[in-house]
Amino acid sequence: MPGEELRSASSPPAPQQTQQPPSPIDLANDGGEAWLWTQIKAEARRDAEAEPALASYLYSTILSHPSLERSLSFHLGNKLCSSTLLSTLLYDLFLNTFSNDPNLRLATVADLIAARYRDPACVSFSDCLLNYKGFLACQAHRVAHKLWSQSRRPLALALQSRISDVFAVDIHPAAKIGKGILFDHATGVVVGETAVIGNNVSILHHVTLGGTGKAGGDRHPKIGDGVLIGAGATILGNVKIGEGAKIGAGSVVLIDVPPKTTAVGNPARLVGGKNQPRKHDEVPGESMDHTSFISEWSDYVI
Repeated sequence: MPGEELRSASSPPAPQQTQQPPSPIDLANDGGEAWLWTQIKAEARRDAEAEPALASYLYSTILSHPSLERSLSFHLGNKLCSSTLLSTLLYDLFLNTFSNDPNLRLATVADLIAARYRDPACVSFSDCLLNYKGFLACQAHRVAHKLWSQSRRPLALALQSRISDVFAVDIHPAAKIGKGILFDHATGVVVGETAVIGNNVSILHHVTLGGTGKAGGDRHPKIGDGVLIGAGATILGNVKIGEGAKIGAGSVVLIDVPPKTTAVGNPARLVGGKNQPRKHDEVPGESMDHTSFISEWSDYVI
């Protein structure tokens, strides 16, 4: 019985997580993945003991698997399957893709660490792996993008459609996404075909990286490393958001934003003005600071 196997797998009791995440250097080798998988299994055992109603679920999704890529492939296959797109087919597709591309596995590790340490609502790595649809949509997109680059475009587009249906996140399979990405809440995120998102970027819900109309070619935004894009922001056209820039919630951006500056409003304008915009030293995509600019930008009071 699954419960018996679980009790065996969970003895001795899992220790509480006390280790710090591996450094970026560690993430470049297998140590980062092995470290993270150990943490995830320990968390799953702890949660199964604390909440027996979840024991079978945690066993089937995490504890019965020997590796992170197998657990993730199983979970995505079950999430994205339909009556005509079988979970077994999707499991094989995801597993083959993750197993044969170590860069995808490194990106998955970086994304899990990003969610766990940037989002105060994320209580564990296993919570993110199982429940964060922004994380799951991003990992499924990585596979769709791989298929697109291999000219398996009908399958890539079918996978995009299922991701959109299930997770309410619509990312074209041609879009390029770096690692250390946090799609926080993620509902309503739209990323166009020629968009590029750098490393260590954080994007909140209802963000659009879109085109300006019917223009073809390279027509979508390019987001630099360490950028933070607030909820409901819209960035249109082949514009560049510089490294470490911050886009305020609800902003509409139609022109380039310089590195390490903050753009807010509709239409967006730079805090400090166009000629001498105020620059910050932080990496907003990692600090998640959404509001520190407000006193310099607005006389808003209550």
